Amino acid sequence: MRLSGPSALALVPHLVSLASPLTHARAQFGRVLDPHRAAPVGNGNGKNGSGLNLNQPQNQAADFSIDDAIVTTFHGPHSYTGEDLVEMAAHGSPVVLEALVRAALEVGRRLDLRVRSADPGEFTQRAFLSGRLDLTQAEAVNDLISAKTLDQARAAAQQMGGAMSRRVAPAKESLLHIIALLEAGMDFASGELDDVDIVTAEAIASSIEKSHSPLAALAASFRHGQVVREGLALALIGLPNAGKSSLFNKLLARDRAIVTAAPGTTRDTLEESLDLKGIPVRLIDTAGLRGNNSREVGEISEAETLGIARSREALADADLILFLHDATHQLTREEKQLIAELAARPHLLVQTKVDLLHPELPRPEELEKFLRTSAVSGEGMDDLRVAILKAANADGALADSGALNNLRQQEAVTAAIAALDTAATANANALPHELILVDLHSALRSLDTLTGSTTTDDILARIFATFCIGK
Repeated sequence: MRLSGPSALALVPHLVSLASPLTHARAQFGRVLDPHRAAPVGNGNGKNGSGLNLNQPQNQAADFSIDDAIVTTFHGPHSYTGEDLVEMAAHGSPVVLEALVRAALEVGRRLDLRVRSADPGEFTQRAFLSGRLDLTQAEAVNDLISAKTLDQARAAAQQMGGAMSRRVAPAKESLLHIIALLEAGMDFASGELDDVDIVTAEAIASSIEKSHSPLAALAASFRHGQVVREGLALALIGLPNAGKSSLFNKLLARDRAIVTAAPGTTRDTLEESLDLKGIPVRLIDTAGLRGNNSREVGEISEAETLGIARSREALADADLILFLHDATHQLTREEKQLIAELAARPHLLVQTKVDLLHPELPRPEELEKFLRTSAVSGEGMDDLRVAILKAANADGALADSGALNNLRQQEAVTAAIAALDTAATANANALPHELILVDLHSALRSLDTLTGSTTTDDILARIFATFCIGK
């Protein structure tokens, strides 16, 4: 259990028994008091109240406690939240945890200490409001908690360390510099100070470019930053018996989907999670697609028809599509139609069952763009994995430290770039410095929104509402 705020230290002697006073940045052993049998000992101010005597025989002390705990204290402002903070780590029993929470609320009510349960993300929100974290670091806390792969955890740790703030800092510094120069030139344009020079259009353009260039590079990091954070939905599609389920199992490295020689075995979408080089992938096996002109349409069962409809839904929702073609057959008109439908979507063309081909058989020109794979021999599987990451813009995703990874961050950087573009246009057209400053200040506000220097309450509420209780 975690306590934070001006009453945190005062609550401790009512909840646990300690052998010595609470000390900053020190962990100490204590016993969780039974709220129905024990009363605190000491002055109860939280600074030197110690509860039960831990030197008494174990069996006697145990009569007044329900668990052991490690109690760690941090005095504000040198704590995670910037306030007095106490963390109690017991053995994890839900019953004991509930008893601790109920006891804290009851003691707070009885002593009028204004104690309440924390809202989701409130501890991190307080850390942000007290200046211990900026907004991108606060978001990274939730990303780290939610991480499903090591690469996700590494990316979140970079953000928690202030990687994005450091990446934005040079652009912001250049922006502040030109704003200061322009405002100084305006303030003293009448010649009151001879040492204040009028800023030339070339100097303004140079400063704007110094801010624009790193922000454009940051904006370009959004796609792979988002893939690392949120993962990738990867759908396997193709005609019946194209080898989708076999490839599905091969990518997972286990037999998850049923595979038979009969077409139409898969009647519904099947989903599994996959860690692909640190990228969380939602792999989707689908029912074989059949076009409206297929001669077999009349033979399709109701179950398979529903499966095909769900395959179409998975196709629409996927971030990346693998179109599978059985290498032992010619490319059909129906497959060509399906490939044409994918032209505007991120996709890869994949040949399956290449182990069944004669090694000297010439490859048709229309199949040159297909990746050759075999779920039996494993041929081409490594190349397929690399191609998937490249197509999703996720190859080398951690190369850019401090990549944008959510829509709020992207919108802030995009708005800053747009304002800089407008300022550059105004400068090129020799508009008054007052108008250029309007756009430069707009860019600065957008960067402040990114890190949380100026952020509205409704945006903060939306961000921290996604956290779990106690973070």
